[in-house]
Amino acid sequence: MRIDRAGLPFILGAAVPAAVAAVLAGPRWAVPLILLPAAVAGFFRDPDRVSPVDRTAVLSPADGRVMHAGAADPKTAPPGAWQQVTVFLSPLDVHINRAPVAGLVTRVEYHAGSFRPAYRHDAAMNERSEIWFDHEGQVVVARQVVGAMARRVVCRLKVGQEVAAGDRLGLMKFGSRMDVFVPMTAILLVSAGDRVRAGQTSIARLVP
Repeated sequence: MRIDRAGLPFILGAAVPAAVAAVLAGPRWAVPLILLPAAVAGFFRDPDRVSPVDRTAVLSPADGRVMHAGAADPKTAPPGAWQQVTVFLSPLDVHINRAPVAGLVTRVEYHAGSFRPAYRHDAAMNERSEIWFDHEGQVVVARQVVGAMARRVVCRLKVGQEVAAGDRLGLMKFGSRMDVFVPMTAILLVSAGDRVRAGQTSIARLVP
């Protein structure tokens, strides 16, 4: 399985104890320590996904469990009126993020912030990146939000870039959440507690 390049420094760092043990004490002492870099590599796994062909679908940008599906809080949402779907990622979930819709990237904004646990409501003000997509004249916003463990977001999209729904957009490191904001006219397809998969699960449907 592909491993995202952002994980290489962490995997190599986690492999150091096993290497030291192999040199100083012999290979058999290094075997248990191999589990650590293997676990870190698993966190940065990047499986291929086949996205559904549906121009009206808004796809989940992350693997995880839906925390909220409904009206957005105007105090923490982007300016305007939105519906919001929030997906919480555990450390065991795939952390590669994907574009929720096809279209033009019109805005990419990084915001410094705190590192509250991602399941808390006020975690919306944590360190985050917002990516705005223009999908056939309708705007969808994906927000990468770090948590207490996740301390960095990686966004690889640029303003002016055209993307397909389900394209990789970046990742978050070590547990986090994704907020997705869709127009008020959109039909939400998920509820709190649902499990979703990045680039495959339809979380909302846009009404032309």
